[in-house]
Amino acid sequence: MTWAPPSARDRLGILTSSRSVAIVGASNNPSRASYFVGTYLLASSDFTVWFVNPREETILGHVAYGSLADLPEAPDIVVVFRKPSDLPEVLDEALACNAKTLWLQLGIEDPDIAERASEGGLNVVMNRCIKIEHARFHGGLHLAGFNTGVISSRRSLA
Repeated sequence: MTWAPPSARDRLGILTSSRSVAIVGASNNPSRASYFVGTYLLASSDFTVWFVNPREETILGHVAYGSLADLPEAPDIVVVFRKPSDLPEVLDEALACNAKTLWLQLGIEDPDIAERASEGGLNVVMNRCIKIEHARFHGGLHLAGFNTGVISSRRSLA
């Protein structure tokens, strides 16, 4: 089996069929991407969002879990904000907890992990931001300045 990136239609299908997201590597630091994504998902989606970070007790007012095994139920999507060397461990946890999708955030790609995850029955999305993909499919790319409504590339004279 050779892993192939999911099409836009496939990514939409993953998002619309999922009910829960576990953010592995979630942070309490507002300048971290995982914090921004968590904030967005809590405010702009119907997902149940779980934060996974063994060094935190709470994140954004929600319990932070030490591992995927500690979650109250299997997450549909495991979103990963961890360094590439941590991916084998995260994949093992995702498989063990019966997650459905392994989602590697922007800048994270590993074809071997994708292959292993696919062989284990997981959907795999790599090098894509779940926040951007969700907003793209749900009309929210205007949030945080992604769609400012400005069409021209000309500078204002003001």
